[in-house]
Amino acid sequence: MASGGFHFERFNLDLADRQLTRDGVPVTLNARYFDALALLVREHGKLITKDRFLDEVWGGVPVTDEALTQCVRTLRKALGDDASAPRFIQTAPKHGYRFIAPIVGIEAPAEAAAARAPSPSNHPAWRGTLLLGTAGTLGAGLAGGLGGLFYGLVGAAQPGASAVSALLVLLCLTVAIALVGGAGVAFGIATGEALPGRSSWWRGPLGGAIGGLLVGAMFKLLGLDALTLLFGRAPGGITGGLEGAALGAAVGLGAGLARRASGGFPYRIALAGLVGGIAGLVIPLLGGRLLGGSLDLLAHSFPDSRLRLVGVFGEHGFGPITQALTGALEGALFSAGLVGGLQAARRWAGEVTARET
Repeated sequence: MASGGFHFERFNLDLADRQLTRDGVPVTLNARYFDALALLVREHGKLITKDRFLDEVWGGVPVTDEALTQCVRTLRKALGDDASAPRFIQTAPKHGYRFIAPIVGIEAPAEAAAARAPSPSNHPAWRGTLLLGTAGTLGAGLAGGLGGLFYGLVGAAQPGASAVSALLVLLCLTVAIALVGGAGVAFGIATGEALPGRSSWWRGPLGGAIGGLLVGAMFKLLGLDALTLLFGRAPGGITGGLEGAALGAAVGLGAGLARRASGGFPYRIALAGLVGGIAGLVIPLLGGRLLGGSLDLLAHSFPDSRLRLVGVFGEHGFGPITQALTGALEGALFSAGLVGGLQAARRWAGEVTARET
């Protein structure tokens, strides 16, 4: 056969014409699944990891591992392969896949480069980044709503405070902060994952840390300036860039672990929440403040404020134990909500890809 293609058993894979045939009869595959088969065949006998599939075949489209599983299932069906006794595609559990059938054919360099180029069906990377960033922001906003209800109920219980007003003010404030912080972290994670080249575990945490750092630093700068302008003074110890970077890195790590976890959706979200909760617990213990600690600091900085947050385990006021526990709650909610949004976006993108088959 002509160079730039491969022959295995009764199949011809023509990379130049982007066509798979069986005994000369075309076998229908969508462009992305063809790219996955071409990658397997080109790297004959080598293990192709899940990350490499997601990076080279899906490009900027953010999908879950289920999309890859569906892809391999479709390829096996097209080839008449059996996962329990494979002749073509062998599974390396929790790692990836390899093509094992004997093949014949030599790839021409120019055609090999063309075959590796993104197919017309692949979306630009910015669309995947926009989808993930938006979904993560909305998930963080939902988590902020839950946190706002918690702090709102605490504020509503204070003597002299209007219960409804306190609840609404703290709810709106918490949701707004969560949306802004979530946008920074989510778009940071999405941008890190969309960088060209093979996927690496550190991209999500790095992107989340940078996004959290920028948003946290800007929030603190503008918040202090606003308080100084309105009241003539402002406490300097509210949440800032360092806390944002630490929590953003933890959320990015949680997102990476959730993406690679083999469990279902609830397990992945719980895993991300655990990582965020640990970060939220550690930050106050190291002297930082999250939302609860910042609210308490603001309340004590302005004597006329009616907001007072109570302590736990016999602490007088909002002490270090209370800050650590509420920080863990905030970190867990924020991470679970944001990563839940990312996972939902990937699942949706995977379903769209499956319908293209």
